[in-house]
Amino acid sequence: MQLSRKVLLLLVFSFVITMVGCSTRGPSPVKSEQPGNVNEEQKKQPDINLALYFVKFTAEDAYLVREVRSIPYTKNVASAAMTELIRDKKSILAPGTKVLGITIENGLATVNFNDNVLETNTGSAGEALGIQSIVNTLTELPNIEKVAFQVNGKTNGRAMDWWGHVGLYGQPFSRDLSKVYEPAIWVTHPTPNQVASVPLLVKGSARVFEGAVSARLLDDKGNVMAKSCATATAGAPERGNFEMSIKFDPPAEGHGVLEVYWASPKDGSMLDVVSVPLQWP
Repeated sequence: MQLSRKVLLLLVFSFVITMVGCSTRGPSPVKSEQPGNVNEEQKKQPDINLALYFVKFTAEDAYLVREVRSIPYTKNVASAAMTELIRDKKSILAPGTKVLGITIENGLATVNFNDNVLETNTGSAGEALGIQSIVNTLTELPNIEKVAFQVNGKTNGRAMDWWGHVGLYGQPFSRDLSKVYEPAIWVTHPTPNQVASVPLLVKGSARVFEGAVSARLLDDKGNVMAKSCATATAGAPERGNFEMSIKFDPPAEGHGVLEVYWASPKDGSMLDVVSVPLQWP
């Protein structure tokens, strides 16, 4: 009898242990993204166009130049933009400069550099433009309005002095295109190969005589389909924004080109032409 009770107790005890083991849940497994899967996803996405701002020195002046680069799709666009800006041969940032991280919160991007960034050697004008080149590059992205810098996660001490002239005392920094001299015109809408809406909205930035900007639509045979014009918010030597709409009857098929330019006061010739390929709706 006693033996039977012992066997019964052992069976009950084993059952309880089994049930506890079944009901106890360990930590959820970490999902690992395989490089191959990431690459396949990237291949399905279109390339990203990044607008980068570089410092240019001449015998008479120093200013910023805007250049658009196409890179493979990535979700980390801000980091990709900084990588392209740093490694370009026109960059004024010191060799070995790296971005340790970028946080974006409520429109403010905080860029954390390694201490190599402090080795950049430039004058006061170069420092101001160097700071603005980074700020303008990042504020091209729709989720960034202002930019602040850190060095190894800090802003005090030598980091606050930055390159020894302007410093980080005025951060966060805002977008400023007043020293962007090249190109004279750029178009932000429509984007290349976009399906043209009717009417076509055209937006961009210009640094041209009296702010007078013109645009025309061409079909795939080069025929002029429609024209329009606008006055930017400022004329050269200042830079201003412009916006206009073009009414047109789209062809049934094919593609076209939008040309944005300013007309020479001397002979009316088209200057600083920007061509944007388009698809018809």
